[in-house]
Amino acid sequence: MFTGIIQAVGHIESLQARGGDMRLRIYTATLEMRDVALGDSIAVSGICLTVVALGAQAFEADVSMETLQRTRLGALKAGSPVNLEKALRLNDRLGGHLVSGHVDGTGRLLERTEQARSTRMRFSLPAELARYVAEKGSITIDGISLTVNQVDETAFSVNIVPHTLAQTTLGSLQPGEPVNLEVDLIARYLERLMQGGPAESLEALLARSGLTGKG
Repeated sequence: MFTGIIQAVGHIESLQARGGDMRLRIYTATLEMRDVALGDSIAVSGICLTVVALGAQAFEADVSMETLQRTRLGALKAGSPVNLEKALRLNDRLGGHLVSGHVDGTGRLLERTEQARSTRMRFSLPAELARYVAEKGSITIDGISLTVNQVDETAFSVNIVPHTLAQTTLGSLQPGEPVNLEVDLIARYLERLMQGGPAESLEALLARSGLTGKG
């Protein structure tokens, strides 16, 4: 689990095809790596990857065909910049929102407009994700937790403050370039709760689990 608050911008050092999948080596730049161990999770432009090899300022991760097909990771090259965030710890501040690192789809930057000291960005939105995006709700773009300012069935807009532009890959993003999108977890769970047959009561669930609270 992540927060969408980017901790460093690194870049792809190498990509190696392995039996239909991909092994990535990622330069971590200023990301503090002394507390990272094999098997830990790091979000790479919003994609949760598992560390399989470690260096002083780099790590390696295996990427499945599923991830390559559903995200923009397959289009990256050696030298491509990436946003980095280590997994959330229980005593960390939740500065953004709850982010799983499981990308729901991709969009593209449609336009960017300067507004005083901030930048307004408008992104395309896959039709199947539009129902999860709400004005003033949260969305994750390339791993960055952002607030939606405007949304319709095909696009949404966000305002980017100077700090975020300077500390993430959004500062250099140009119209036409793709981004990874993850919608708000709460929206997905609410939809699931509203679907299907009758809900099981809490009392029935506890009884079935043997956790009735009666002693």
